[in-house]
Amino acid sequence: MVLQTNLEHIRTADELNTLIQEEENVMVCLGRMGPMCIPVYGIMEELEEEYTHVKFRDMLFDTPEAAVIRNLPECRGFMGLPFTVYYKNGKVVAATSSIQNRDQITAILDTHFGNNQ
Repeated sequence: MVLQTNLEHIRTADELNTLIQEEENVMVCLGRMGPMCIPVYGIMEELEEEYTHVKFRDMLFDTPEAAVIRNLPECRGFMGLPFTVYYKNGKVVAATSSIQNRDQITAILDTHFGNNQ
């Protein structure tokens, strides 16, 4: 099962690990098709065109493979979905939980990945 979004989906932990090793800037939203997650997916879909140097992906929260993100130290205290994790050169540089608005997301992108080109 995958999320009903227009983002590229990550299905396995191996896919995630390959992605963050091969791509410099990656944003992954781990969630469900719920009211706190859907707006974040929509913002990510919009930002894909503006931040072409960032890979935007989603991953279904309720799969055993998602433990690769759920169990990150940066996500340990998270209570609300989605979990959004930002990777730079294979390392976590930021992580948020619960709904985020466009300004919050672009502030993280600009801080860690540079302004959109």
